[in-house]
Amino acid sequence: MIIGGSASQNLAAKVANLLNDQLCPIETHKFPDGERYVRIKGEIPDEVVVIQSTGYPQDENFMELFLIIKNLKDIGADKVKAVIPYLGYSRQDKKFKPGEAVSVKIIAELLEAAGADEVFSVNLHEHDIINFFNIPVYELSAIPLLAEHLSVGVDDPIIIAPDKGALDHARSMARIIGCEYDYMEKVRISPERVETRLKNFDVEGRSVIIVDDIISTGGTIVNASRILHTQGPKEVKVACVHPVLVGDALLRIFSTGVDEVIATDTIKSEVSIVSVAPLIAEALKGD
Repeated sequence: MIIGGSASQNLAAKVANLLNDQLCPIETHKFPDGERYVRIKGEIPDEVVVIQSTGYPQDENFMELFLIIKNLKDIGADKVKAVIPYLGYSRQDKKFKPGEAVSVKIIAELLEAAGADEVFSVNLHEHDIINFFNIPVYELSAIPLLAEHLSVGVDDPIIIAPDKGALDHARSMARIIGCEYDYMEKVRISPERVETRLKNFDVEGRSVIIVDDIISTGGTIVNASRILHTQGPKEVKVACVHPVLVGDALLRIFSTGVDEVIATDTIKSEVSIVSVAPLIAEALKGD
């Protein structure tokens, strides 16, 4: 049986359809004072899959997920698998200043306390996040799905990571598509001047695909796009797994001349055109 939280109803329905599994009806809403209400409708089998992404509003989506998991255990589920396509709070995975909370570590502890037996997530911000859990965690990659979508009708492509942190994503996508890849690096020209430039290749006349795991404010993509456009590419596309897209991020990206922005549906957005449902369904079948 599959249950979709309010942040992932459509995605849960797609996964249930691919697996030919029952989609359990659920009632959720918010009281006037902001508290969450959760009711599971129907009989619960021994094993249940809960699909709930935890993008904005993160706190509400996490609280709903905790309530669903604990409620399932209380009413008889022996095993609950939590599928969290986008794991909120992942970017606070260490103490940057004394006294800071390691937020994702606390989230891991809360998921376990609620009763999650396994966790599935897509492209964690850092792979080492799995070490915060004492239960099995499976990290899935949506890069092949994005690569498959982008490989059609692209002329002489080159994959670009907007910084070195996204290099693994660019490398993986380039191997699937069968093309070159590069990354943007900061080069110190003088004590007062630093430039960001491509490390190895020229993109003039080529189809450029900028890839990253998360686009939040869009600042990194905006910077990369502006620099790449000075080199005369044929077109510039942007692909990401998690379209957080804070505020006017999309507007800022398109204003630099980007032709298309493509993302997955780990988070609902107007550019979420590649579904991770097949990826999740395959992982659940093989678990």
